[in-house]
Amino acid sequence: MPESPADPPTGGSPSGPSASEPEEHTPHRWWALAVIGLAQLMVVLDATIVNIALPSAQRDLHFSNDGRQWIITSYTLAFGSLLLLGGRLADYFGRRRTFVTGLIGFAVASALGGAAGSFTALVSARAVQGMFGSLLAPSALSLLTTTFTEPRERSRAFGVFGAIAGSGGAIGLLLGGVLTEHLSWRWTLYVNVVIAVVAVIFALTILPPHKPTARPSLDLPGTVLVGGGLFCLVYGFSSADTESWSDWRCWASLSVSALLIACFVARELRTEVPLLPPRVVRDRNRAASFISVFIAGAGMFGAFLFLTFYLQRTLGYSPVTTGLAFLPLVGSLMVTAQLSTNVLIPRLGPKPVVPTGMALAAGGLVWLTPLGLHSSYVPHVLPPLVMLGVGLGLVMPSAISLATLGVARQDQGVASATVNTMQQVGGSIGTALFNTMAAAAATDYARSHPRTPNLFAQAAVHSYATAYRWAAGFFVTGLVITVLLYQRGRPKDLASGRTTGGPPEDAGRPGARLG
Repeated sequence: MPESPADPPTGGSPSGPSASEPEEHTPHRWWALAVIGLAQLMVVLDATIVNIALPSAQRDLHFSNDGRQWIITSYTLAFGSLLLLGGRLADYFGRRRTFVTGLIGFAVASALGGAAGSFTALVSARAVQGMFGSLLAPSALSLLTTTFTEPRERSRAFGVFGAIAGSGGAIGLLLGGVLTEHLSWRWTLYVNVVIAVVAVIFALTILPPHKPTARPSLDLPGTVLVGGGLFCLVYGFSSADTESWSDWRCWASLSVSALLIACFVARELRTEVPLLPPRVVRDRNRAASFISVFIAGAGMFGAFLFLTFYLQRTLGYSPVTTGLAFLPLVGSLMVTAQLSTNVLIPRLGPKPVVPTGMALAAGGLVWLTPLGLHSSYVPHVLPPLVMLGVGLGLVMPSAISLATLGVARQDQGVASATVNTMQQVGGSIGTALFNTMAAAAATDYARSHPRTPNLFAQAAVHSYATAYRWAAGFFVTGLVITVLLYQRGRPKDLASGRTTGGPPEDAGRPGARLG
């Protein structure tokens, strides 16, 4: 796909060619992967680990049902709106420095949240968690990208990282249930302190310091525009979830979001020092990967949410048993993640692999729709759950790896932040949208059916099926988009053995492009 003449071969930033920045050598790369994976797990599972603890926290802190949503939303608003800034700060100050700073800040915020004595204190702590998470997540992914540059090792590392990104939500449900049931809801936050302390010690010991030879300028107007746009976007969908689509706050927020993001795009196309350089998103394979992460995030979190409701409210599972029920999904996702990044993508390329994953994920969700009041786990829930895990294992690790492949080193932070933004915003939009559709379906079902002792239970199951169908629709859309956008053939960087440390693929040389 041809580049604009305005984008110079070096990536167009003041820092000059990516090759001017020296390679960092990490002698203990696989230990580094453990540290990076631990940090990523902490960030991803925090989107769901607190969910199961909310009823207990509500009893302790005496807040209303409406307050529950703000425990979740305060985290997602701060996290989603600041990710692109966090990614650019990683490029500006150095990846290890921002990684460690993010870990420490996240741990402190988690400790404050666990010790919170009021609703306001807990919401504030969750917002600070999100703020430091927006610094930590892109730093972790960019560290992974620059640590593993040899093609075979990179495939294995991204298989592990993608599996963590895809299964972190399910792991959060299990861990949240165990901690709430056997200790206290406060330990769903305190556990981050334990994880962060271990990660900080090993990060300072193992990860090499990264000092950019030339720091990219910070696009402050662009930061304000995209931060405000993403904030309004997440808030708008959250308002639709808690109020209704007709609520003025929902439409006002979404309208302002559209305006701010449009202004951001216009600015990035004209400024000499963009926050998100257009060259990062112009490549077809990379654009398809960003969209894939967005769709997978939306469908995945929607499926987790309503299957959790079904297992707990319909089948009567405890929080711990519900978490254990998701383990087959986690296992199948992890196995498939290694297969897709190590075998399928290097040999076949993304065009057949990612769309196949989209189709399998959609099929697994459709398979869940017949679940009823008297369904049981092994014959009715387990097979579609494994199918969904296989589909996500083909999509998430592959898309995350390809989204950062061939990016100039000075853009690794912001490219990684874009991946995280897509997953986070996708999850927020999917959860709000599916909640709204499910609530409307339950209401319509209850109105149109005669009153029986099981009416409301049947209405709930019907609403879950509606959510699964909508989530499946997202994956079908992803199937169409990825078939159209992904290019045929193997990724050239993997096939040739060229690493991402040299001149970026966006330089426009035909042999240096993906696909």
